[in-house]
Amino acid sequence: MAPKRQSSLLPQTKKPRLPPAPKLQETSTSQHLPKGEKEQQEAIEHIDEVQNEIDRLNEQASEEIVKVEQKYNKLRQPFFQKRSELIAKIPNFWVTTFVNHPQVSALLGEEDEEALHYLTRVEVTELEDIKSGYRIDFYFDENPYFENKVLSKEFHLNESGDPSSKSTEIKWKSGKDLTKRSSQTQNKASRKRQHEEPESFFTWFTDHSDAGADELGEVIKDDIWPNPLQYYLVPDMDDEEGEGEEDDDDDDEEEEEELEDIDEEGDEDEGEDEDDDEGEEREEDEGEDD
Repeated sequence: MAPKRQSSLLPQTKKPRLPPAPKLQETSTSQHLPKGEKEQQEAIEHIDEVQNEIDRLNEQASEEIVKVEQKYNKLRQPFFQKRSELIAKIPNFWVTTFVNHPQVSALLGEEDEEALHYLTRVEVTELEDIKSGYRIDFYFDENPYFENKVLSKEFHLNESGDPSSKSTEIKWKSGKDLTKRSSQTQNKASRKRQHEEPESFFTWFTDHSDAGADELGEVIKDDIWPNPLQYYLVPDMDDEEGEGEEDDDDDDEEEEEELEDIDEEGDEDEGEDEDDDEGEEREEDEGEDD
């Protein structure tokens, strides 16, 4: 799994600093402080000065890191494009990837999965100033659910520097709005899946309540997008469990057959023992008659 990067949409606030410690000459009592307290006061002042230098270097490092990320983001683009072209040759690549991802699959209902079968391409684009945000684009073939060919959600910093988001308005076809599924449909689906049906995946496009902590957006950007193949290739656990159960059933049948064979052999041995005992008794009786 790719290492998760720190969210790029943290509010742009500076680390608060403690007020500078009062200098010895500024206080009338400091001249009369004991030697130990004077040394402690001087140490506090020097620590504050050193900390200011550390903060200055941290700010400089942040600026340099952004420049490096921008550089390599541009270098990665041709490879992302090539990867998208190759993925387009694999049917149902993206819906399989999402279903296999533990966090995303928990957000998918049955009808969501059906709609995502028409998903042909996903793209994540960092905005020019990486610190200011990113956009996720979902490309769809013609489908029975909505008119849109592309659904997008963008995360950015607003004018006040706080995280914000905006998205495409989904143009649902008549009676196909998955965000307004009836309780009857949910109950039917939940009985089939044996668990409560989650809210529709597509409600994410209308949820702008907490753009700075959008878990799905961060998962797609930082976990799935860097290497979606690792989730596409995850084996179907249900199939594996089914195969395991079949193997167990075969083993049980073999054990039962072995036990039956043992019981039959035991019955034959008992029959032979009884015949031997009867033969011995007859010989003894004949000897007594003589």
